[in-house]
Amino acid sequence: MTAEQYYWGTGRRKSSIARVRIKKGSGKIMVNDKELDIYFPIDRDRGVVRLPLKTTKTFGEFDVLANVTGGGITGQAGAISLGIARALFKSNPTHVESLRDGGLLTRDSRMKERKKYGRKGARKSFQWTKR
Repeated sequence: MTAEQYYWGTGRRKSSIARVRIKKGSGKIMVNDKELDIYFPIDRDRGVVRLPLKTTKTFGEFDVLANVTGGGITGQAGAISLGIARALFKSNPTHVESLRDGGLLTRDSRMKERKKYGRKGARKSFQWTKR
């Protein structure tokens, strides 16, 4: 009995964390035990998840299993994308050129700005009247 070869990758985006593992297969993508099309109803988010596979021309060669927690739909899609890119890099280091050119191995560090005291939000102030 041979053990299946998995490649792991962790992705983060905003407050979402994705643990992704890929293995050679038919190209099935599962997110939290659901099909990709069911978990992400918006085309843009499905495209973000598939982008690393299309960039490296390995779409349909790997089965992707992703567990993602926290954040919203867009943040989770970005986290899964980074996780897939890192796992693809571990599976074949020659993919690094195409993944770097697409900016897929770079963690998006943008986070929500905190609310400041004396203001209504991060930037918005309370209404000011002169007279």
